Amino acid sequence: MRDLVAIVMLAILASFAPAQADTFPSRSITLIVPFPPGGSTDVAGRIIADKMGALLGQPVVVENLGGAGGSIGVGRLARAAPDGYTIDIGQWDTHVGSIIYNLDYDLQTAFAPIGLVSVNPQLLIARKTFPADDLRSLVEWMKAHPGDAKFVNQNASGQIGAILLQKLTGTQGLIVPYRGAGPALTDLISGQVDLAVFQAAVTMPQVRAGALKALANLSPRRSQAIPEIPTSDEGGVPGYYMSGWFGLYAPKGTPAGVIGKLNAAMVQTLADPAVVARFAQLGLDVAQREQQTPQALAAFQKAEIEKWWPIIKAAGIRGE
Repeated sequence: MRDLVAIVMLAILASFAPAQADTFPSRSITLIVPFPPGGSTDVAGRIIADKMGALLGQPVVVENLGGAGGSIGVGRLARAAPDGYTIDIGQWDTHVGSIIYNLDYDLQTAFAPIGLVSVNPQLLIARKTFPADDLRSLVEWMKAHPGDAKFVNQNASGQIGAILLQKLTGTQGLIVPYRGAGPALTDLISGQVDLAVFQAAVTMPQVRAGALKALANLSPRRSQAIPEIPTSDEGGVPGYYMSGWFGLYAPKGTPAGVIGKLNAAMVQTLADPAVVARFAQLGLDVAQREQQTPQALAAFQKAEIEKWWPIIKAAGIRGE
């Protein structure tokens, strides 16, 4: 009798996933932005939510849930029902760098990738009055003034960016902790601190207004969105790369058909010329079409973890 019940239950579950995919979505979808309103993740998330909602025929409602470097919002996704009605916009800090926190979920197994949205240039930024105007002259200045440069530590990528530069160039600086990008950016603009690693979307308005200086794009090649900013290789520090990206995730166990519908809406959104233009204004490069699949995002995140976790652990970096 017990075996018969088990067989019946398996049959019911097997028939449920296709039916769920056929009717999805039948109500609004929540897109978790794991940071406060106003930042680059929030802006990108709202652009995507508006367009995807129109394509899916149901609203995609943004829910900002910040704290602990984004790990609180991502934790809510990990505990959400795997039905496609709760997704998040993740990035390096939340789905790679948050290993610095004591997480109650597994970054490698708790989520179902939907697709890579964008590749976001990370910039090495300086206050406008800083003596160096490019990466090469910054390294020269740091060697002449050991320990004097004050780096912003607003999240995992900010801290690791500072540590990696010092390691690659044999220089020393002071890393100053901040609770978030907002106050860190305020102090950088006012000249209280000297240097920071930020996503281009956060700082390009201030750079274009002359309030900050962009010393280098920490990528192997120049960005299509901001081609005027030279790479770290061009600045004389080869290999000084910091990843920036956005991707969409659902909870583990979300049916493949539901993931497929979400991915199709995401892909169509990213092909919209208006979305591409808006992303370019923010300094974001839309991911290549072949990178936009669930499988490609899974492989991309895996490669990021394999690259960065040993560096994070070796440096003994922990969340504050």
